[in-house]
Amino acid sequence: MNSEMEKQQIAAAVKGTLVERMEIEITSVSATVATGTMPVAGNTQPMGLLHGGANVVLAETLGSFAANVHAGQGRAAVGIEVGATHHASARGGLVTGTATALHLGRSTASYEIVIVDETGKRICTARLTCMLIDHRG
Repeated sequence: MNSEMEKQQIAAAVKGTLVERMEIEITSVSATVATGTMPVAGNTQPMGLLHGGANVVLAETLGSFAANVHAGQGRAAVGIEVGATHHASARGGLVTGTATALHLGRSTASYEIVIVDETGKRICTARLTCMLIDHRG
């Protein structure tokens, strides 16, 4: 299996999903690192700040895409645990997430996801663990 996902594969995978509705753009994916961006606009809480849950969606999306590349053909990655610490808020622009592999095993894969604002300030650190299963269908 190719160690990276092509843009066409990513576009097909996110069509009609929460990822598309939140305007998350996945910019690169391999088994070890995935990156992507998300606009703050449209993903805010009532105070006008980036919603903490939106950070978690971005984090889980990036880690899950990377874990699916690691899983390989005929297998799939499903999230079994995600946690996040919100360090700062964002009011506008884009945030960028980078998922970096912490553990790539036969049955699980874990990632640390760092999300920064446009100035490079860390706004969130998340951790995701995925279980690797046989793909059905």
